Amino acid sequence: EIQRRFKIKAQLPFPWLCDLTAHPRMLDAVEDIIGPTSLCWGSSFFQKNAHDPRFVSWHQDSTYYGLEPPETLTAWIAISDSTLESGCVRFLPGTHGKGIFRHEEYKAADNLLTRGQTILGLDPAKAVPMVLRAGQFSFHEEDTVHASDPNNSGDRRIGLSIHYVAPHVHETKYPGARAMLLRGKDTEGHWGRDPWPKTDWAPECLAALDKAWALYQSLPETVTA
Repeated sequence: EIQRRFKIKAQLPFPWLCDLTAHPRMLDAVEDIIGPTSLCWGSSFFQKNAHDPRFVSWHQDSTYYGLEPPETLTAWIAISDSTLESGCVRFLPGTHGKGIFRHEEYKAADNLLTRGQTILGLDPAKAVPMVLRAGQFSFHEEDTVHASDPNNSGDRRIGLSIHYVAPHVHETKYPGARAMLLRGKDTEGHWGRDPWPKTDWAPECLAALDKAWALYQSLPETVTA
């Protein structure tokens, strides 16, 4: 499964994925929200196989990004159709901008979140499903509460999340954070530069991906009341 290795900086080893993060139609939409300069600090695949019991628990991305201010804009691209039956992402409206909710860790075997971080006491009936056809994408801010259900369909559900920030956003959990400058001018200098692959499976880019994933796994989670 592609998500077993291609997390945090999934785009790095593949020119076509880097081109996707920098697609003009994507960046035009990103610019409307975060401004004229956009950096991509990472991306991750999420795959559920046909009739797959795995799920993503209710959580906020802010619990482990470590960015200040917490203003990552995530584009979730449907690589295959993402439907109610296949376990599309669901969002709880109005949960952004209210700080980090209390999370508990439940490392269930079927939870696709590595730490099993879960917000309890929510009302799933208020959730809005984000049904997408292959090739469509949705946006969400990093502190928006979201989740997804198991895949009860007969086909795989594959999505790619791409994480964009404006240059004033910086990483606080570790030094030397790197990103790709995709549009505009980096006036702040908070981010080093990720390598851009010249060929598929570029060795230096694979090494950068693996280093970033190992570092992420070693970071403490931020949990607040």
